[in-house]
Amino acid sequence: MSESCNHNCGSCSESSCGERQEGPAYEPLNAYSNVKKVIGVVSGKGGVGKSLVTSLSAITMARKGHKTAILDADITGPSIPKIFGIHTQVTGTEQGIIPKATLTNGIKIMSTNLLLDNDTDPVVWRGPVIANAVKQFWQEVIWGDVDYMFIDMPPGTGDVPLTVFQSLPVDGIIIVTSPQELVSMIVTKAVKMAEMMNVPVLGLVENMSYFHCPDNGKDYQIFGDSHIEEIAQQYHLDVLAKLPIDPQIAAHCDGGTLEQMEFDWMDSVAEKLEQIQK
Repeated sequence: MSESCNHNCGSCSESSCGERQEGPAYEPLNAYSNVKKVIGVVSGKGGVGKSLVTSLSAITMARKGHKTAILDADITGPSIPKIFGIHTQVTGTEQGIIPKATLTNGIKIMSTNLLLDNDTDPVVWRGPVIANAVKQFWQEVIWGDVDYMFIDMPPGTGDVPLTVFQSLPVDGIIIVTSPQELVSMIVTKAVKMAEMMNVPVLGLVENMSYFHCPDNGKDYQIFGDSHIEEIAQQYHLDVLAKLPIDPQIAAHCDGGTLEQMEFDWMDSVAEKLEQIQK
């Protein structure tokens, strides 16, 4: 595949491109867009922090000088705009929809909440409509030049993950987990779906892994002993990060100021992502 490939096979003239000849028939990317790497953030269940990990990953890569974007594929439960303090609707031209960009790092964002009159309005759509919305975000949004696009998936292994894996050129996924024993089943479901769809698993991120006490400097595992290492070993995966239980994270997410927070938890994630660029 050419280094300048924008995943838009419909407009490609390179007959020698491996992806064009052997890869699946991906949905065409917007003509005014060039997305180099697509990373899915998934989990087998809800409430483990996929949107947080998606946001932290995008911020980390942007701080390293990469052009980043987030496609919020959690159509009925979008939270990405709120995390970044974006509350106004997107606009469009004849060429397509113009995504919103965050103030600090210029991360481009597209989400259903950016189409609603009020961000508290429910999105009551059936599965096929939701799946088509994800395709439209890919096809009709003017993403411009993007080094890393992160796709915030809804929980489970239903319509949207299937649509993303079949229709978009996903370079790899990050599986988000929590410390409870139930995580073994959660990870197994996500790994097996990735294998079925022939999508590489880049590694695991454990959210709510521990609480660091500011008074005595000790770490406490609020949800019990972590099982992520043994699960990672079982599936030959890397543990990329362990995120703490930190009230500041919740405060920044609620206030739309996560970009202002200082953290280094995602450095190993960034290293892994930069490796697949080569």
